[in-house]
Amino acid sequence: MLTSSEIRKKYLEFFQKQGHVIIPSASLLPENDPTTLFTSSGMQPLVPYLTGEKHPAGTRLVNAQKSFRAEDIEEVGDNRHTTFFEMLGNWSLGDYFKSEQLPWIFEFLTAEIRLDPARLYVSVFRGNDEIGIKKDAEAIALWKDLFRKAGIEARDLDYPTIEAAEKIGMQDARIFAYPEKKNWWSRSGVPAKMPVGEIGGPDSEIFIDLGANLKRHENSAWRDLQCHINCDCGRFIELGNSVFMQFVRTENDFAELPQKNVDFGGGLERVVMAVQGKDNIFETDLFINIIGKIENLSGKKYRDDMRSFEVIADHMRAATFIIGDDKGVGPSNTGQGYLVRRLLRRAIRFGHHLGIAAQSWLGEIAQIIIEDYSEVYDELIRNKDFILKQIREEEEKFIKTVEQGVKELIKLNLGFQINPFVDEKKEGVIVDGNNENFGAKLFYIFSTYGLPFEMSIEEIEHNHRQLYDKNFKLSEDLILKYKNEFDSEIKKHQELSRTASAGMFKGGLADSSVETTRLHTAAHLLLASLRKVLGDHVVQRGSNITAERLRFDFSHPEKMTPEQITAVESLVNEAIGKQMPVSMQEMTVEEAKNMGAMGVFESKYGEKVKVYTIEKDGEIASKEICGGPHVKNTGELGKFEIQKEESSSAGVRRIKAILG
Repeated sequence: MLTSSEIRKKYLEFFQKQGHVIIPSASLLPENDPTTLFTSSGMQPLVPYLTGEKHPAGTRLVNAQKSFRAEDIEEVGDNRHTTFFEMLGNWSLGDYFKSEQLPWIFEFLTAEIRLDPARLYVSVFRGNDEIGIKKDAEAIALWKDLFRKAGIEARDLDYPTIEAAEKIGMQDARIFAYPEKKNWWSRSGVPAKMPVGEIGGPDSEIFIDLGANLKRHENSAWRDLQCHINCDCGRFIELGNSVFMQFVRTENDFAELPQKNVDFGGGLERVVMAVQGKDNIFETDLFINIIGKIENLSGKKYRDDMRSFEVIADHMRAATFIIGDDKGVGPSNTGQGYLVRRLLRRAIRFGHHLGIAAQSWLGEIAQIIIEDYSEVYDELIRNKDFILKQIREEEEKFIKTVEQGVKELIKLNLGFQINPFVDEKKEGVIVDGNNENFGAKLFYIFSTYGLPFEMSIEEIEHNHRQLYDKNFKLSEDLILKYKNEFDSEIKKHQELSRTASAGMFKGGLADSSVETTRLHTAAHLLLASLRKVLGDHVVQRGSNITAERLRFDFSHPEKMTPEQITAVESLVNEAIGKQMPVSMQEMTVEEAKNMGAMGVFESKYGEKVKVYTIEKDGEIASKEICGGPHVKNTGELGKFEIQKEESSSAGVRRIKAILG
């Protein structure tokens, strides 16, 4: 059986043989992109090159990209969803197209990693006459030929709507044409939502059949529905998707692009699950050591409480990678740090549910993750001390916060202290709290102090045992009533969060306006100045740049003094006043290191990078690896002003600045 490391290596080497250059995984924390908190796909860091910019490595690229999707937090626990994952990707930047891509990915799946082609099914775009784009007959013909060569006659079937798919079923077909909701890609969604100038195109997904028994169990919501490959029953799992960017939106319709791109993305975790014969990614070798450690800590087995194990395993892997990134951030109350805090605290809560008694145990899980991934992602070893310190401190903070929450819970007086609320037939069973919308109050305790619902219920019962010296318990009906009220408040909170997130991060691409470009260049001068004033220990830990302001996170153990802030500000303005030219060179990472360029050295494969140098008359103000954009001369920047210096997370400071 192939291991996950062997599968990852085989994928990279297979496409390398087809003329692709292996490029490194980009950081999980996007630089200078105010539209998103995390890198959520392999395509995201390559958007500039998919829209026309030349990539230093050429027109054929392949990698395994670290990715994180916060929107999947609540989905973890269904056998296939994770927040952190590795995306296997290959790209053609105006080079090859469908006739090369589909045979290559089919060969990789069936010959290289030996998946049975009889278990594979595919989807294609069914076309839309209203926008003048026909069914993807080329992809259908290619797939039929590929399956035929594998000894399989592949019928195709057309689904006019998703609802129709649930009624029609599969009818022994293997190629399924879905509407644009399922098989069209653009950054703005379906064709009708694409603005003029936006690129997009059809895609073709590959699914594997894990077995009909996965949807037929007694409690399945899909047990009486017709199965189709895009349903959510769990039987069919998408392994990957080939996107064909071949159209551009015009004033009236769509036109063919002169440069047609291919973007393939496949989830490593799901591919490993299929190859290793599992129906669950958490029982693959990617997770087996983590699961084993949780079993050891809890004294329970994975199959006893799969969801709790999966949440802990996923959240700890995600948090370890985010903190351990070379631009890593620790837990905080805002932005990326808030998600790290949420991941760690959810892991603690589900550990409590499993009965893990140790007060400090997350670090033991993180150690396993660091060891398992160290050969592939050496930044985890490099940043090991930072990872473990951040996790340990967050555990301590959460314990104190929970203690505060318990005190606040007791202050509510609980509404359970009068005899009529106790079932006389079952001594000590509280059947009516007589407390209107008490579940909402429990949500307040949870949102303010982090005390989970289950822990609140336990504390209520414990408090009454102390008050009355009896074995008080809340009735199941009462717990259900409060849980429904609690969940209702959670839904309101999630909706507000989604609305706020959509408003804060809408747009899809980072702003490349003149104002943002000026601030981006100023960020380079800021980093160089911070290192001069504070010391060489200062490295960038993240940034967020809009047209209005620069936000810059950097490693430093203490608050900057007013004198230090003034000194940094003066150095930046001095470089601006000298009107220093900004130049760019392409070189290998090794060459960039040798010339003393700052940056996150992620490459292991000799990839070329861009180095921007701010220099005049032999004086170098900054030399840094970066993807751009930048001004031509620092004289374009204006006056640099630091508005605020504050803590971002433990060991990380944040500067907010503007240009006048």
